[in-house]
Amino acid sequence: MTGDEGPLRKIIHVDMDAFYASVEQRDDPALRGKPVAVGGSSKRGVVAAASYEARAYGVKSAMPSVSAQRRCPDLIFVRPRFEVYRSISRQIREIFARHTDLIEPLALDEAYLDVTEDKQGIGSAVKIAKAIRAAIREETGLTASAGVSYNKFIAKLASDQNKPDGLCIILPDQGEVFVAALPVRRFHGVGPRTAEKMERLGIHSGADLRAMSQEWLQRNFGSSGGYLFKAARGIDHRRVNPSRERKSVGGELTYFNDKQSNEELRAALDEIISIVWGRIENSGVKGRTVVLKARYSDFRTLTRSKSLTRNLLDRAEFAAIGHALLDQILPAEMGVRLLGLTLSGIDQSGQDSRTGADAEPFVGAQPSLPFDDIEN
Repeated sequence: MTGDEGPLRKIIHVDMDAFYASVEQRDDPALRGKPVAVGGSSKRGVVAAASYEARAYGVKSAMPSVSAQRRCPDLIFVRPRFEVYRSISRQIREIFARHTDLIEPLALDEAYLDVTEDKQGIGSAVKIAKAIRAAIREETGLTASAGVSYNKFIAKLASDQNKPDGLCIILPDQGEVFVAALPVRRFHGVGPRTAEKMERLGIHSGADLRAMSQEWLQRNFGSSGGYLFKAARGIDHRRVNPSRERKSVGGELTYFNDKQSNEELRAALDEIISIVWGRIENSGVKGRTVVLKARYSDFRTLTRSKSLTRNLLDRAEFAAIGHALLDQILPAEMGVRLLGLTLSGIDQSGQDSRTGADAEPFVGAQPSLPFDDIEN
């Protein structure tokens, strides 16, 4: 099977295990085996990453720190060290580059690799994945999980299948059966809102999705219908793109308790500005459009945006525009359950198009995603 008669490729998706938290546990032996959260411990702090010991208590990234502390009273908070994470990411990128130049970063801790033609002539994607994971462990002291398959969609699903420190191989004749057994919420691109709609329509698994016609999917899910139709059949013809252009950088937070007063919404936006601007600085992008997203308690969503004729100058200007956009929707009488901020209108001339080992590590596209998508 080639997946709708498309070309067979050898794709590996590598995903570091609880990356930020694992780095902190590696560097501080006192943290090993203990529940660790990377992030702020203040009243308005947010968990950026959680160790597997913390996850056992239900602690997740994007969770308010006070909620995480309630779930796990022994939780240890550690401030993030992004320069350290970036440095390790460079090491990992160099390991990838020993095998292929076709590397598509998704974040600091994960990337796609096309090893259809590998530099060392190994010939087996499985052997290459094993060699990469062994090298990461030996050279960084960290573990990575990997998915090996014939396309990007299934390779990414597979990398999450046996976490942590796992390897999952899905052969071409296994792809459709593998996808059929998965819950639809595992599908890349199916967010909480889409998953809820699918549940209401009786779609719970890949098999349920496959039973629907493309016309029905397009009628109910618009432009995503074609993607969902192919995904349910294990089909994905996207190439691994080492020079993918960044379209936006941003993030959003969903709150356990709706925020309603002007003061708490402005404070919430300040927190988002801090996190998003950190992403902007880490990725080195420039842009001219700021977009505010707000979702009310009744799930009604609105956006407000402002574009300049030039790139934004600095964090202060980014923050000022963000607050001006927020002021446009105040007072929020319904209460706000989600708030987000994004920099778009990215200046592509300033992006790094290098594809070798000296390129920036994993900073690829941090699109406008919930902060709990920082790592898996």
